[in-house]
Amino acid sequence: MPVAFTTEDTARLRETFEQVVANGATPGGVLAYGTLDTAPQFLSVGRIAAECDDAEPDEHTLYDIASLTKVVATWPLIGQAIQGGLLDLDAPIRDALPPMHSETPSGEPTIRQLLAHTSGLRASTRLDHYRGAELPLHELLCREPLETAAGQHRYINRGYILLGLALAHVHGRHLDQLTEDLWRPLGMNATLYGPVTRTAQVAPTEQRIPGAPRIWGTAHDDNAGLLGGIAGHAGVFSTPADLATYAQRLLTVHHSDDSLGRWMHTSFVPQAPIEPGLDRGLSWILAAGGRIAYHHGFTGSSLYLAPDTGRYLAICTNAIYHGNARTRIAPLRTLALKTISAT
Repeated sequence: MPVAFTTEDTARLRETFEQVVANGATPGGVLAYGTLDTAPQFLSVGRIAAECDDAEPDEHTLYDIASLTKVVATWPLIGQAIQGGLLDLDAPIRDALPPMHSETPSGEPTIRQLLAHTSGLRASTRLDHYRGAELPLHELLCREPLETAAGQHRYINRGYILLGLALAHVHGRHLDQLTEDLWRPLGMNATLYGPVTRTAQVAPTEQRIPGAPRIWGTAHDDNAGLLGGIAGHAGVFSTPADLATYAQRLLTVHHSDDSLGRWMHTSFVPQAPIEPGLDRGLSWILAAGGRIAYHHGFTGSSLYLAPDTGRYLAICTNAIYHGNARTRIAPLRTLALKTISAT
């Protein structure tokens, strides 16, 4: 039986969210929360941004969800490709890419290791260093030396860039076309890769240069931007309503023999420790002894799942608007994890 959020839960979340906004951490945002068998609830605080005529955010406001792309796009597509026989979880990533004609030490890590951030690839990723190169991107990435031995957890974006390239190659279709086929049947009709038209319902992100326009409607992530906004690690825009739809779908199939449900069970097995009390599964961070799965996005987004209690919670903000979102909205994320972990 799903466990509903209490009035005390929502009151504490609202109070903390309002304090985070009052402290200048983010212009505002929306929490989406609920259970697998009830209509989503939305808690809105603050404004979208000054550029949006101080409009209030709601469940239809479109946010750059940054690294939530990993669990909203790449992770489910990898699961589909494995179950369809197009990919092998424990095969080197080079096997899923176009042929390469040189030594490829960074092509040796497996898809499992890339998903779990245990590949040993270089942690720093600067695709701008490849400007003017003659070789294709997948080969440039795979030619790089490994930075460490495989096995230790280090958060690495380039692994997901390779996964996105592999998905496009094995399907013979662009990544954004694959995600269209993934999201639309789920009813996630607002979720898409950018760029998107600047409107009052699209949350701007960061102003990189004083006096210059803000990033607005295009991917905040520099590497995703160099890939046309379509990448395996970042670039997706979504709404609180669509993230609630996605979370409900995941929680529903987790208790079934659906192919996505089986992929969830595989993915929620710890692959490597991150720190005491936290492990990395396949893509997802696992907490509370594996009862909670979650992920963050650099711009100020988060998605939490509690399969045992049937609860979910999504945070949608553009906290990067004011600078480092990670530290600024930490109190809200801490409370969200505590709340979703309650039994």
